[in-house]
Amino acid sequence: MTKFSLRAHFLTATLLAVGPIPIVAAQDFPNRPVHIVVPWPPSGNVDITARTVAPALGDALGQQVVVDNRPGAGGTIGSAQVAKASPDGYTLLLGSSGTISSAPAVFKTINYDPLKDFVAVGAIQYVPMVLTAAPKTPVTSYAEFVAYVKSKGAPVSVASAGSGSSNHLAIELLIRQAKLPLLHVPYKGSGPAITDLLGSQVETMMDQLTASIEHIRNGKIKALAVTSLARSPLLPNVPTLDEAGVKGFEAGTYTGIFAPSATPPAVLAKLHGALRQALSNAVVRERYRAMGADVWEMSQADFNAYVRADVEKWRKVARDANIVVD
Repeated sequence: MTKFSLRAHFLTATLLAVGPIPIVAAQDFPNRPVHIVVPWPPSGNVDITARTVAPALGDALGQQVVVDNRPGAGGTIGSAQVAKASPDGYTLLLGSSGTISSAPAVFKTINYDPLKDFVAVGAIQYVPMVLTAAPKTPVTSYAEFVAYVKSKGAPVSVASAGSGSSNHLAIELLIRQAKLPLLHVPYKGSGPAITDLLGSQVETMMDQLTASIEHIRNGKIKALAVTSLARSPLLPNVPTLDEAGVKGFEAGTYTGIFAPSATPPAVLAKLHGALRQALSNAVVRERYRAMGADVWEMSQADFNAYVRADVEKWRKVARDANIVVD
């Protein structure tokens, strides 16, 4: 056998050995437990979202789905770890608007690019925010709120869960679209902010509906408007900001499953199908509904497109408002 023949034989043997691996891996996927990284501590909304869907997702995949909490730095540590993980479908991220859209828009340094390092597997849920007023703030509707802001002669205080949070960015978007003089008051989480709102230490607040719904239902705070484009079934009598005159305003929060960007399409398709099956589970849907969240029915392509648009949207808001978090 000539040197050329030996080389050709070696290359053919190598291609035969290596070539089928991605196909076999995709067909065989998953053959071991799948890990979903939650970049936040246990018991928060994102963690509960993951632990609610994980058993049903495991049933759909035929393998155990393990939830790993890797908190720190506003969710960016765990997210960066997934971005650098092997793109084989076995290490996934429970991503949210906070880690995918908001954090990259405001953090001065961040170790991942949400659009280059991740691909969206599928959406899980969508939660609108709600603009609320304290008991002593003399407004009961968005129209009264606008009149109050314009007549007060000083900026009206609006609380958020923290500087650079999704809530903060939504406030900045409202300031610009509605052209209202509002004073952002950041807190270290929704809990302390709601406590001060209940005590009327702050006049209004922008927060996720899930965090505010019980206080609204109990009549302790007043819902002025929701930030989704359609009314929330949990608050059917509360108009959207779009309806109230801030045309096109939308600032909901989402959660979904993300994978490292080089994950094979066949693996992504299998994961997406299993996620849709898991989210059709009546128990899962009811648990999300009780949280105040809507299960988001969306194709993988549509979710990727939404995420891309959302990332760009909040980058612009952060840039225009000069929001930078060290």
